[in-house]
Amino acid sequence: MLTPNTITLAHIQAARQRIAGSIMRTPLVRLNVDDAPADIYLKLENLQPIGSFKLRGAGSAITQASSDQLAAGVYTASAGNMAQGVAWHAQQLGIACTVIVPDTAPETKLAAIRRLGGTIIKVPYATWWEVIVTHHYAGMSGLFVHPVSDPAVIAGNGSIGLEIMEDMPDVETVLVPYGGGGLCAGIASAIHAIKPTVKVISVEPDTAAGFYTSRAAGRPAEAAFTPSFVDGAGSRSALADMWPLTSQVLDDACTVSLNQVAAAIKLMIERNRVVAEGAGALATAAALAGRSHGKTVCVVSGGNIDSAKISKILANEIP
Repeated sequence: MLTPNTITLAHIQAARQRIAGSIMRTPLVRLNVDDAPADIYLKLENLQPIGSFKLRGAGSAITQASSDQLAAGVYTASAGNMAQGVAWHAQQLGIACTVIVPDTAPETKLAAIRRLGGTIIKVPYATWWEVIVTHHYAGMSGLFVHPVSDPAVIAGNGSIGLEIMEDMPDVETVLVPYGGGGLCAGIASAIHAIKPTVKVISVEPDTAAGFYTSRAAGRPAEAAFTPSFVDGAGSRSALADMWPLTSQVLDDACTVSLNQVAAAIKLMIERNRVVAEGAGALATAAALAGRSHGKTVCVVSGGNIDSAKISKILANEIP
């Protein structure tokens, strides 16, 4: 079971060394909005080679594996971005990659997986979630890279926290999208090891606020779930194996509406020329809604969104 002692600063620093040659050190840029409720900066993980932070965790896990573990290839369960991260690294190593995806996965992300040489197995959402919970898909061989609760994945994600603290040591609040909790846990573990007074807050869509609901209940609890264009974050419940870690390392949790997410995507495009996917805009939406204080960093976790959705959002519609 993952606990705050599982992911140490040393683990995160070691992960950063392993992935240094394959990821981009992404910039922090100020959100160009003068009347915002906080001093908001964007950590642009959408600029990674695959358009998502997932390259960090995938690389951390795969580079830690032995050649024997990788001999039969790798596989993961992902709605798209972790799939791309695992496929990207597999392609670099010349090994096979298979991805279990839910039937709600957007075509933009599926096309990217195919482009990177990944083989796709599409299953109902419930079956996909079972793979996330059990860490296994019947009949598959090769190394399973869990998209969330693999300690090496979490440590790789934590490298984002190291960069934030190096580039903005006076940050007061960090807002992070919450999908399964691996990104939030990694960043919070890194930041709190360096400066415990920084508030790290998770953000979910209010249509799929599994962690927010669980945190209010004090245990993993079921939340109402409605699929939306925010396909890379939110869930039906907090993962049981992540709960001991995320419930302790995160200072708070909040939700935002789909309208607020769409407005944040539009604003970032118009003011900063930054393209974020639904999950990638959650943190900015929360900051604009006043869910932070002082100097705030919003993690823009990814930018893999199709043009049809962007067109609707720019026309003030909800995809």
